[in-house]
Amino acid sequence: MKSILSTAVQATVFSCFLAFSPSAQAEKLVIGVPAWPSAKVTANIIAMSVRDTLGIETDLQEQGTLTILGEIGSGDIDVHPEIWLPNLSQIVERMSGNEGSLRLSPNGVNATQNICVTKSTAADTGIKAVADLTNPDIAVKFDSDGDGKGEIWIGAKTWSSTEIEMIRAHSYGYHRTMNLLEMPEDVAMAAVDAAVATGRPVVFYCYGPHHVFELHDIVKLEEPAYDAARWNIVKRADDPQWLEKSRADTAWDGSHFHIGYAAHLERDMPGVAKFLNRISFEPSDTTAMSYAVVVEGKSPQDVAQSWIEANGDRIEEWMK
Repeated sequence: MKSILSTAVQATVFSCFLAFSPSAQAEKLVIGVPAWPSAKVTANIIAMSVRDTLGIETDLQEQGTLTILGEIGSGDIDVHPEIWLPNLSQIVERMSGNEGSLRLSPNGVNATQNICVTKSTAADTGIKAVADLTNPDIAVKFDSDGDGKGEIWIGAKTWSSTEIEMIRAHSYGYHRTMNLLEMPEDVAMAAVDAAVATGRPVVFYCYGPHHVFELHDIVKLEEPAYDAARWNIVKRADDPQWLEKSRADTAWDGSHFHIGYAAHLERDMPGVAKFLNRISFEPSDTTAMSYAVVVEGKSPQDVAQSWIEANGDRIEEWMK
């Protein structure tokens, strides 16, 4: 009796072990969700498609871009829905390669990064170029708090582009005449809307594809063409003298963004990796996603669901 009871107990313990061991649990795809609207929608499109078509459980985690990339490296997050280049080129190069932890989808979306004003701002202030912001007579026209310096939104605190825009401001020299504002995008875009409504001048970092170009008449300020010899970006995390050692006083290089995913997916979830490599968005897709979230007030989940319903044939092709 004792041996039979022991065998039964052992079998029960073994079955419990199987039930709760990691290998026996359903696979879960963890997707990072950055702060900007189009990335939120893309993250939800990936999550819903993988869950509904491949039957894999998904988890969405809102984090800053650098945190997401760090957790892809550590294995805690599997997907970044919108990795911008050249903003993150140094990190991507370090994390990629045959033995690296990161893979990029080959299908990128062409993008732009500039300093912008509204059309009425350009007409009222006479500003034409980024370098004009170094002119105190022009900069003061963007002063809303009476301190004698103008204000310019350079991005959200967690964005890789914000650090580069800080470098650009110091390289051009308009950090002396303008207060460099870092704040969430929704707050900054609300300020742009208010400036348009009241006729106040406004200048801000702008990227596209983005709904702001659909919503308002936007003018990109002129800059010298991109010159690699005049761009040297030292990351804040790498050197306490990053600003002094950096330089970027020409326009941005041609930009684009890609889905990034953990290299282990090629082994552990090959169907997911194949799907992520085949996803191919158009700039118009990204603009529409951003517009629906910010202007129409829809949730990223609802926008993603509507997009999936309208683009089932594309998703089916990507899943093949």
